[in-house]
Amino acid sequence: MPTIKPFKAVRPVPDKVALVTCRNYDDYSASELAAWLTYNPFSFLHVIHPAYLHTQKTTFDTRFKGVLHKYNDFKADNIFIQEASEALYVYEIQTKNQSFTGIVAGTSISDYQDGKIKKHEDTLAYRVELFKDYLHQTGFNTEPVLLTYDKNETIEQFLIETKKTAPIYKFTTTNKEKHSLWAIKDDKQLSLLKHQFENMSSFYISDGHHRVASAEQLFEENKSQNNENLKYVMSFLIAEDQVKIYEYNRMIHDLNGLETTDFLEKIKEKFDVELKDKTLWKPEKKFEFGMYLDDNFYALYFKGNIQNDENSLQNLDAQILYDTILHPILGIGDLRNDDRIDYISGKESFLVMKNQIDEGLFKVGFILYPTAIEEIKSIANQNLIMPPKSTYIEPKFRCGLLIYEL
Repeated sequence: MPTIKPFKAVRPVPDKVALVTCRNYDDYSASELAAWLTYNPFSFLHVIHPAYLHTQKTTFDTRFKGVLHKYNDFKADNIFIQEASEALYVYEIQTKNQSFTGIVAGTSISDYQDGKIKKHEDTLAYRVELFKDYLHQTGFNTEPVLLTYDKNETIEQFLIETKKTAPIYKFTTTNKEKHSLWAIKDDKQLSLLKHQFENMSSFYISDGHHRVASAEQLFEENKSQNNENLKYVMSFLIAEDQVKIYEYNRMIHDLNGLETTDFLEKIKEKFDVELKDKTLWKPEKKFEFGMYLDDNFYALYFKGNIQNDENSLQNLDAQILYDTILHPILGIGDLRNDDRIDYISGKESFLVMKNQIDEGLFKVGFILYPTAIEEIKSIANQNLIMPPKSTYIEPKFRCGLLIYEL
């Protein structure tokens, strides 16, 4: 059912790949960004953050043109090369604790429109419009949509056999991750993979809802061009048992005018509350929540009625927290735009949350249990939408590793 397409990727020359590729721009602190831009002239950060725009306020239009200009400079300097023929790519990321392997391919905008590529998050119109303009101005994308699929033995065996061969890249990054990439160009192998994916009922978006929505909007606005590349979006396809899902924890600036004792009493209407004093406590299963308030940790055990499987959204811990505490007690309205709430991924140390609350930047923090992949799929299958910042999902793709030109 869903279709995949090989493409002619633009990619770094092998001897510079470790220098060129980078994490997502937003992952760098200001000092890290300055260091990379100062000491590594090959970093793709120079493309997505052109140096001559650093010290001046610019329009998005000017910035996007600057990105394209720097990208063309990298191509002219032979830092990038383009594949002579179309290929699919096997990509492996090895971290200290986990290994991820998937396939990079073009996936169909039509499949997304027909519901064969399922979503579980809502998008913000201005972000979709902004990234659509970015794609239009720059003419390329280097951040694939992360899609999961049901485990497939044939594909799994193909990946195992492929990883026994020599990759086109094998490098280690400064955060001690190991990256390997293989280009798949053999017609029989391409046909095998296409056939296996076409026999699946659907893909599920794990990360990149705004990117695929922007690609769809760009496609709709430029149908008359008959540009084949606009009909697809670069995607990283990975078996669902390969992804690592972290929770997104919540931090609130105030107690909505309540004293601590009154706040705790209101929580006890829906939760059994257990004081953990100074001991860091995190949930061990669904329907449990950690809370840090006034230098103490608490365990919150939901005592409400658990809905049946057909109401999976009401069973979602992030939704329960919103329905029982964030909205009715703390007065948080729109989770996407309310400036009284902030989020921190479960990959971060809980001490980061504790320190920010101790310093007075926030008043209370909530620790959630990670969402299961089965919950995400159930919500997507029902065409429901999860609360914003419900999941932080790995793997994360290296920017500048593979570029999909439009």
